[in-house]
Amino acid sequence: MDAAFVIEKFILVAVIFGVSLLIAMYSTYAERKVAAFLQDRLGPDRAGPFGILQPLADGVKMFMKEEIVPATSNRWLFMVGPGLAMLTACIASAVIPWGSPIAIGDRVISLQVTDINVGVLYIFGVVSLGVYGVMIGGWASNNKYSLLSAIRAASQNISYEIAMGLSIIALLLLTNTLSLKEIVAQQHGWHWNVLYQPVGFLIFMVCAFAETNRAPFDLPECETELIGGYHTEYSSMKLGFYLFAEYINMFISSAVMATLYWGGYNYPGMDYVAATLGTTWAPLIGTAVFFLKIFAFIFFFMWVRWTIPRFRYDQLMNLGWKGLIPLAIANIIVTGVVIAIVEKF
Repeated sequence: MDAAFVIEKFILVAVIFGVSLLIAMYSTYAERKVAAFLQDRLGPDRAGPFGILQPLADGVKMFMKEEIVPATSNRWLFMVGPGLAMLTACIASAVIPWGSPIAIGDRVISLQVTDINVGVLYIFGVVSLGVYGVMIGGWASNNKYSLLSAIRAASQNISYEIAMGLSIIALLLLTNTLSLKEIVAQQHGWHWNVLYQPVGFLIFMVCAFAETNRAPFDLPECETELIGGYHTEYSSMKLGFYLFAEYINMFISSAVMATLYWGGYNYPGMDYVAATLGTTWAPLIGTAVFFLKIFAFIFFFMWVRWTIPRFRYDQLMNLGWKGLIPLAIANIIVTGVVIAIVEKF
């Protein structure tokens, strides 16, 4: 392992971390603008041209606000909760291939922090850890509403992780690999997995909404019942960490969906573009296409939030256990039968 390789990885990690924070920050602005558009309003328009400096103003406000720690809380865990939520939100991006390798001189630079052969399992492991930040914050607050919200979040995540995992099994039957890099490589051009697994993608997307606590599955933050949910007692930047973690999770979920089902950085005509521009500039086009897909999913997350009303908690659990899990199992059976028939003939 040479020094140049280590430097490349450090730079890539720093860029991905910075981009994740930037997208999370401006997702708050986009959310309010999308809501304003759907409700025939203007949205933020005072801080800078068209209100584009509003996220910076909100960030400064978060940092400058007084930090309040409840006297009866577990102070150490109260501080750990937001940090753990941010950590698990950020580390999931390590196995996502953000573009095809770039050739600069004699070096070929991979736009992926690490390519492990169990990348899909890594994503699921990180997702399963994400709920601990919510649970710790809700319990450490010593607030009955925060604790109830944390219990809801844990139950919701456990329930929908099962259906999400089952939806991925059908995809793995097609790809025969757990490496995200290989899954993207198999979707070259137009051979996107969503064309072969539309039901699996639908199940995965619904579960992604539930895993990120986005409406209509935002029961852990149900203001009408739980005040503010698991972060009711939080203020200042600790509250900002929880809010940022939610938007980073939305960004990473969109990236994972684009990677697994929508071709990642692949697009029609990419071979012609590579032959025309070479292996230095063509991968950047693929990265731009990948981010366009991610932004489309982020917009869809926001569109759904301001369009569909929130479920009741019993409806949410019924959908997960009685709707999505049986549908995912049926999808696995149908996929296996179709693959067996195709291989036989």
